[in-house]
Amino acid sequence: MDITILIADDEPNQLELMDYNLRNAGFSIIKASNGLEALELIENHSPDLIILDWMMPKMSGIDVCRTLRSRSETKLLPIIILSARSEDSDKSLGLDTGADDYISKPFSPKELLSRVKALLRRSRPALVNDILQHNNLTLSLGEMEVTYFDKEVKLGPKEFKLLTLLMERPGHIFSRGKLLDLVWGHGVYVEERTVDVHMSRLRKALKTASTENIDPIRTVRDGGYGLFTNKII
Repeated sequence: MDITILIADDEPNQLELMDYNLRNAGFSIIKASNGLEALELIENHSPDLIILDWMMPKMSGIDVCRTLRSRSETKLLPIIILSARSEDSDKSLGLDTGADDYISKPFSPKELLSRVKALLRRSRPALVNDILQHNNLTLSLGEMEVTYFDKEVKLGPKEFKLLTLLMERPGHIFSRGKLLDLVWGHGVYVEERTVDVHMSRLRKALKTASTENIDPIRTVRDGGYGLFTNKII
């Protein structure tokens, strides 16, 4: 699966070094040299992970992080903050602002790659793992197969993508708007009711495969959809 990372740093040499090493590791890269440019690129390209330098012109990495966390569509976006400031208080500020990880400069390319992969495993497991499992549900990304209570579940492409997102974050409630952006694409005009139609198909397929007619999907009124976290017996 193609993974896109946005890196933002006002030091050209640092930016090119990260670009080179991350591309060699198989990632697609988008680059920004200041905070405002980073925000614009994030809005237009919806990357899977963000790497922000703390000190940048026009808008700091910390302020970019705050802005992203304040928006519903980017509040779960994985973020790594880079900084030459290595004091514990600076690290705490970066993490308290909403960053998922903090890397002190100078750092090695190997350390950066390790941190990126670890964060992706925690935040977007479907991007780095071929198999997702939750209770009696198993989803194979490579084979595009789903089994529920050991029975094969036939799903269309959109239903498969919806289930993948739900299984990545059990217990998290995705709004209909967020699901539209992630499944149909950012900026594509589709009515929110479309999500309900495809979710209904997904639920029907899962309940049919369940030995006890169990529906693992939770609906929150005026909220959206999520996957139950309690153990299914």
